[in-house]
Amino acid sequence: MKIGKIDTNKKVLIIAELSANHANSLQIAKDTIYAAKEAGADAIKLQTYTPEWMTIDSKKEDFIIKGGLWNGKNLFELYKWAMTPLEWHEELFNYAKSLNLEIFSSPFSKEAIDFLEQFNPPAYKIASFEITDYELIKYAAKTKKPLIISTGIAKINEIQEVVEIVKKYTQVALLKCTSAYPAPRKEVNLKTIPWLKETFKVEVGFSDHTLGISAPIAAVALGARIIEKHFILDKNLNSPDKEFSLTPNEFKEMVKAVRETEEMLGEIQLTPTKGREFSRSLYVVKEIKKGEKFTRENIRSIRPGFGLHPKYLPQILGKKACKDLKKGDRLRWEDITD
Repeated sequence: MKIGKIDTNKKVLIIAELSANHANSLQIAKDTIYAAKEAGADAIKLQTYTPEWMTIDSKKEDFIIKGGLWNGKNLFELYKWAMTPLEWHEELFNYAKSLNLEIFSSPFSKEAIDFLEQFNPPAYKIASFEITDYELIKYAAKTKKPLIISTGIAKINEIQEVVEIVKKYTQVALLKCTSAYPAPRKEVNLKTIPWLKETFKVEVGFSDHTLGISAPIAAVALGARIIEKHFILDKNLNSPDKEFSLTPNEFKEMVKAVRETEEMLGEIQLTPTKGREFSRSLYVVKEIKKGEKFTRENIRSIRPGFGLHPKYLPQILGKKACKDLKKGDRLRWEDITD
């Protein structure tokens, strides 16, 4: 999958999620984008919505969050606090592009997609909680831009149906995601990553809400080609997402570890490229005269590995040397006769 200039077949796409970590300051948002670039991110991702596009302002029990970081807030209040103002988007898109940083967003409604189209983003990200909104997903797919879809709350049949919808119009990647904030390590289940790839035949990545950087590293080792992680300038900022976000130094360490893991993965390689010279092979260990028989006393399997393969020792024993051989000579077929 190609997201702007990044080809995920050649390089793991590392996305810094801005989310609500702008703390309602345009300058902090821009400083965060700059810091993400400096920390090694390939892309910055926004979230595009207004509270009215997400829900209604209701104090009824159904709309009150129970448990977790946002316990007691109603949905409208949370989204009003967390939203990235629409009027910031143009400046943020232009600023990220000036830094040669890919920038796109998660739209949470058709209105958001219509609004974002003016900026020609290289992709759209569908959040976990929107995966059941097939109409929204189809609307986004019709833009022909690649879709990256988190699977946090999805059932298997929903993932299948969404993949089928999107593939009619564009490319799709699925992100393994645990929709808990922060996500406990025991609930991450990274073994799902290769299963998603094999089952749905699409590019697969990982949207991470755990604390620390170990989960993204393990995800890449299991085949993730996209990593998404929340990014914050300073955890003292007033942001609803700060608890499960990485600071610039933490993000930089994650990027370094991901790139090292990516390099070590390499490709399937069973033919040794180095070290054969230190393997064992057949050598003359005692002077042998022409016509003398080879025995376990005058040839042995030893290091280094420049002589005949040790597997030939049984068939060589009892045969004769066709010339004088000195201690330390590597044994070769031309030295042997019946």
